[in-house]
Amino acid sequence: MGQDTGYDPTVARHLIRYGMGLSPHVIVKARGATLWDQHGREILDFTSGQMCATIGHNHPRIVAAMHKACEGALHLYSGFVGPAVLGLAERLASMLPPQLSKSIFLSTGGEANEAAARMARVAAGRYEIVGLNGGWHGVTGGMAGLTFAGRQHVDYGPRKPGTMSIPPPNCFRCPIRHCRDACDSTCLDVGFDMVDAQSSGSLAAFIAEPVQSSGGVIVPPEGYLPKLKAKCQERGMLLILDEAQTAFGRMGSNFAFEQFGVVPDILTVSKTLGGGVAIGAAITSEAIEQECHDKGFVHVTSHVSDPLPAEVALAVLDVLEEEKLNARANEMGLRLRHGLETLQARHELIGDVRGHGLLQGVELVKDRETREPDAERGRAITEACMARGLSMNIVSVGGMAAVWRIAPPLTVTPAEIDRGLEILDDAIRSVS
Repeated sequence: MGQDTGYDPTVARHLIRYGMGLSPHVIVKARGATLWDQHGREILDFTSGQMCATIGHNHPRIVAAMHKACEGALHLYSGFVGPAVLGLAERLASMLPPQLSKSIFLSTGGEANEAAARMARVAAGRYEIVGLNGGWHGVTGGMAGLTFAGRQHVDYGPRKPGTMSIPPPNCFRCPIRHCRDACDSTCLDVGFDMVDAQSSGSLAAFIAEPVQSSGGVIVPPEGYLPKLKAKCQERGMLLILDEAQTAFGRMGSNFAFEQFGVVPDILTVSKTLGGGVAIGAAITSEAIEQECHDKGFVHVTSHVSDPLPAEVALAVLDVLEEEKLNARANEMGLRLRHGLETLQARHELIGDVRGHGLLQGVELVKDRETREPDAERGRAITEACMARGLSMNIVSVGGMAAVWRIAPPLTVTPAEIDRGLEILDDAIRSVS
């Protein structure tokens, strides 16, 4: 901290600032879980880039897939599809329950969620969509009104009509002041009472992350998601699960919903499918797809069904299976969790450690009894980690800085886990 990095702030003088602040480290190379800046300094990446590089930065299979696409086609007119797009749709259908067999491929998770919401509205013939406080589903027009983490709904004018939210199942910090450390899903009952009171009678869908990531790594209690789906079915609503950050190994399974005993009506995936290359997908049933088609559903974008990202996604799925990364995420996740809980026992400011697999959250508090969040020290420790060569937390906006979201690549080694924990321990000591 305070060291001379040699960073010239005029380098970014032509960039629009987008709220995160730019690091003084200009990254010139990335491999596995390691980054190198313009001075050759190594940085251990515990966020998998923007939560996307799940099989490590610049995995050789991704590079080979991009080369293969360059030999074939990178981009096509939206009415054309290449073999990789057809193969990816078939591959996903083979990995999912039979009721999730139809895919549309887009560029980002936000786009995938927009497509899912549009399908839900068309299929249901209604327009209201409900989400969870703390959810993050993108910052595009429709999804910005359902993204409540990071102040994305503040200062940008009115939300799209028909968007609502309910309290999340935060066991550590109960949003309805009902329980402590043992959520009984009363928050879900209260939330739907609020929805029923506000609805104009046009409820179309509910959108949620199986585990809220940007919202603080909030893991729902057992039975929560099945109960949520039941409440949706009672009201004729579709359930959309956004697995941008939880699918394809991050939580130790192909899809997080498999761990929670529920199958959504529409599934969206993105970050972890592309391994660092931009791709998103919305996946639904034959019946819903047919209903939307019969009603004239249109969702054409410049890069729908592009061949290059589809080729890369197939390579990511191959690596996930061949290198048994689901099992590895569980194994390395246990090592990471044990290390974080050891730090919790050592440092009073760590109020809670939660998560699953290689998605772990650490919440910082000023006092363990009152649980007042300590965002100030969260930011300071994050900066101290970076000064020591660990990129540890990408959430440093407002109160979100009080929760570290730790998610190394699935290919992280035991030595890298241990080194990251040592740096984190030293950074906490330096600030505390």
